[in-house]
Amino acid sequence: MSNPVQNLEPKAVWQHFYSLTQIPRPSKKEGRIIEFMKNFGHSLGLETIVDEVGNVMIRKPATPGMENRKGVILQAHLDMVPQKNSDKVHDFEKDPIEPQIDGEWVKANGTTLGADNGMGVAAIMAVLAAKEIEHGPVEGLFTIDEESGMTGAFNLQPNILKGDILLNLDSEDEGELYIGCAGGVDGNFEFPFKKVAPEQGTIAYKINISGLKGGHSGLDIALGRGNSCKILTRLLWHGVHKHQLRLSSLEAGNMRNAIPREGYAIVTIPEKEKANFEKCLPDFAATIKAELSVTEPGLQITAAPVAMPDFLMDEDTQNRMLRAVYGCPNGVIRMSDAMEGLVETSTNLSIVRTEGETVKVICLLRSSVNSAKKDLTVMMGSIFELAGAKVEFEGEYPGWKPNPDSAILKTMQQVYNNRFGKIPEIKAIHAGLECGLLGAVYPNWDMISFGPTIRYPHSPDEKVNIASVDKFWIYLKETLKNVPANPVA
Repeated sequence: MSNPVQNLEPKAVWQHFYSLTQIPRPSKKEGRIIEFMKNFGHSLGLETIVDEVGNVMIRKPATPGMENRKGVILQAHLDMVPQKNSDKVHDFEKDPIEPQIDGEWVKANGTTLGADNGMGVAAIMAVLAAKEIEHGPVEGLFTIDEESGMTGAFNLQPNILKGDILLNLDSEDEGELYIGCAGGVDGNFEFPFKKVAPEQGTIAYKINISGLKGGHSGLDIALGRGNSCKILTRLLWHGVHKHQLRLSSLEAGNMRNAIPREGYAIVTIPEKEKANFEKCLPDFAATIKAELSVTEPGLQITAAPVAMPDFLMDEDTQNRMLRAVYGCPNGVIRMSDAMEGLVETSTNLSIVRTEGETVKVICLLRSSVNSAKKDLTVMMGSIFELAGAKVEFEGEYPGWKPNPDSAILKTMQQVYNNRFGKIPEIKAIHAGLECGLLGAVYPNWDMISFGPTIRYPHSPDEKVNIASVDKFWIYLKETLKNVPANPVA
């Protein structure tokens, strides 16, 4: 049965996008999509390479008369962020995404849509399959694991790709050209704890945080949205001091690059505190909801009695961990002096969870200034070291330094003005595009990032604007047609 999304214009792009939604492809689980892309390249009779980590490269010769143009690498990532509403039954490793038209947008039924970066992948597929588009030599580069480690970009080998220009199709505002991005690093902090028996005369509760919007931890970090890790920690700290609360286990957040939307904790309190606790919790919830009334109208904070847990976390570790997480910076640290409205440095408290006899805290730190990123790692490392945690920073990737004198930038500005009657905005983005890593491997590349309009990536509210996809597709085709020629030797 066909889906209405397949009949949207331009069909060349939407039909490929729909096929991508039917293939499970969460980060680090890209085996099926890698095989799909390899078969796609072979079905077109094009040279197709799969490297050791799973990046797929498909090479298409120039159309007649365009052989002298500079080679273009069209790049997008194959994986998607797996996020769903709590009431949605969906296995991201087995189930297809359910795309649907919602007015001027396409979204998914209760899950992330995968427009980030499926729209870019679909557009590249449409170029590779097209017979009528004029272009010079084209290479499609489909990287893996962008969302949870940039494994594909980190491991891309030099001398495989031949082009001179990289068009990264992973930006999310049509009519804007991105020429720079933030770098990042993962902060991992661990608190080993001892299991102790629950005390006599206590009762257990499960505290739930739900209804937050979440979102992209770079693009949406300045929107003032609630963070379930911070809210849950604040509530637990209140409970420790007011109700002699003891913690058994907790879990909030599940992706390092998504603002955490939900969380829970299993706790105990003395039975004599029952009435007081059940009275105070709604008051606490009302306070937080009032603080976030504009940004988080759907926030819910509840508690319900549960069976007594088998163990509690030892009190010393519980208190050291809660102090550190409560004090952990979260959100915008500094705005850019160079570009108005751009976040320079931020951190997202992404995940707090118990695993066995350890509490793990995971943060994603971003900055377009390397020294500021380093300063933030020292700041956060100091907090957690003082609290007795094991501290590790890993997965660091560089930012992408803007080049306002870029030749392809000037071409694309002129093409957009000729086609749509205005000059596109030139921007940098507070997110970890792969351009920084890719440019380190291929320093000769002239790079631009652009794409259709996508809202709320990394959350179940993710959606892509239908009209913007058509403009994005027209712009991509016109850009390929007008790529400069190689200089004559």
